Amino acid sequence: MAMEFLFGSRSSKTFKPKKNIPEGTHQYDLMKHAAATLGSGNLRNAVSLPDGEDLNEWVAVNTVDFFNQINMLYGTITEFCTEESCGIMSAGPKYEYHWADGLTVKKPIKCSAPKYIDYLMTWVQDQLDDETLFPSKIGVPFPKNFLASAKTILKRLFRVYAHIYHQHFSEVVTLGEEAHLNTSFKHFIFFVQEFNLIERRELAPLQELIDKLTAKDERQI
Repeated sequence: MAMEFLFGSRSSKTFKPKKNIPEGTHQYDLMKHAAATLGSGNLRNAVSLPDGEDLNEWVAVNTVDFFNQINMLYGTITEFCTEESCGIMSAGPKYEYHWADGLTVKKPIKCSAPKYIDYLMTWVQDQLDDETLFPSKIGVPFPKNFLASAKTILKRLFRVYAHIYHQHFSEVVTLGEEAHLNTSFKHFIFFVQEFNLIERRELAPLQELIDKLTAKDERQI
């Protein structure tokens, strides 16, 4: 979907296996629609709920896409994000993240960025693969807690963007990935703003960047 639009035929190195939406499903059709509107260049239009579509389904399709995008972006810089260079999971000097999933790890633990992101992406992958939470079959309803679960997933995926921008932006620039990162993050922010999916305080580590990206005159950063 948008990932193919962003990355074209570039190296497909990912951190975790890519999550595919099955062809022939309505979600696959929605994914193609999203890719087409993204290609138009108008991100505000691209993220808005298509006429007659279900909000849960639209959020599900886009959440899978953001997982794939972040998966690929982080995959390009894993060699720079090590136990030595990133001993704590942070987003600049003011923000540090401790891992807990509420199930296997109930009390938040302090860990390195590569370990945290590995835990996080594995956890997201498990959520996306759970048919009771992310149903892919036609006629299977989304659970009542779906949006709350999607908000938690997106809140945590944001932390990977925040870590990349704060700790690895110079490597991103050196690798020539700056435009891909900025386009992906702008798409992500427009989407979560459109549907109020992440609280503003959670976005604080990148608030200055978000303000630039969403400014009315669409200034380039």
